[in-house]
Amino acid sequence: MGDMKHKPNPRKMIKAAIAACSFELTAGSDLQILPAGEFRAVDGRPKDVKAWYVDAKVAASIIAELSARQNRIVIDYEHQTLLAADNGKPAPAAGWFKTLEWREGDGLYATDVEWTDTAKAHIEAKEYLYFSPVFSYSKKTGAVESVLLGAVTNNPALDGMSEVAIAAASQLLTNTESLTMDLEDLLERLRWMFNLPTLATADDILAEVNKAVDLIKADNATAAAGFNLITHLSTQHQSIVSLTAQVEAPDPAKFVSVTVMQDLQTQLAALNKQINDGEVEDLVTVALSDSRLLPAQEAWARELGAKDITALKSYLDTAQPIAALSATQTGGKIPDGDGITDLTESQLAVCKQMGVSPEDYKKTLQTSAQNKV
Repeated sequence: MGDMKHKPNPRKMIKAAIAACSFELTAGSDLQILPAGEFRAVDGRPKDVKAWYVDAKVAASIIAELSARQNRIVIDYEHQTLLAADNGKPAPAAGWFKTLEWREGDGLYATDVEWTDTAKAHIEAKEYLYFSPVFSYSKKTGAVESVLLGAVTNNPALDGMSEVAIAAASQLLTNTESLTMDLEDLLERLRWMFNLPTLATADDILAEVNKAVDLIKADNATAAAGFNLITHLSTQHQSIVSLTAQVEAPDPAKFVSVTVMQDLQTQLAALNKQINDGEVEDLVTVALSDSRLLPAQEAWARELGAKDITALKSYLDTAQPIAALSATQTGGKIPDGDGITDLTESQLAVCKQMGVSPEDYKKTLQTSAQNKV
């Protein structure tokens, strides 16, 4: 994702206002906060837009904004919350509310007002008659954006108080806006961190955070309150850098290249073959000389030894020399002709047992007789 940039905040087009709304008070839980449609203060405000206004759509936005807050909205006496910094007097609460309801054609109501005992007594004694809301609104359209607080009062448009109170209300709005911007900035950074779309909600982000927490716990069984993500990521980064350096520039004293290893394996295989071939040669030569192998078996024996010298040794260890091939029938004299006529029954039995034809067997006897002369 690219660099994060702050987008223009539409709340910069929002202004705070104290409405001179003459809503009569009762000590019950229902309280009208704002009227339906367009309205103005008795002192002529607003000056920057035609009028303030609330409709069903605007009310739905106000209700949603308040529902997302943690704290209830305070109702004080004569807007003292806004004046306390200027006059140094305390600002006791008269009541609180959190839930708003839109009543078509009538206005926006608080339905869960909780009055203090003192405020109830003042209201029932008619010592305070009216409710005055403090809210933010769009400087372009006049639409109410958010209810900030309210006050019980006997003069909703008290002369001489408006400028100070509105300034304080504006500061309250600025503080609220700052918190909103800080939260949105945090959410934006988390969206970037988890590669989430720009419209991902706080719930979407929380789900990704929980996944990350689960992975960290699974990878670090001892992860607890002392776990530090920045330290963990830094350690992982250092490990990756170290491993990358080893791969790109390995230590010759500790690592051997694949090419060198393959060359060594080739040389070792050639040396093993040379040793094996020499041993097979010795075994076959001796076995031919003592008649444990027939000449017709030589090629087979050499092939077996090349594949499995242990199997060849095992065969030769159990093979018996053929007596007819270990001595001459002429007593060491050169026979007349080839010296070989018909084979005896015993020799024919040997041919059958060895799987050798009588003609090849006779040739073997001739060669053996000539070698022994």
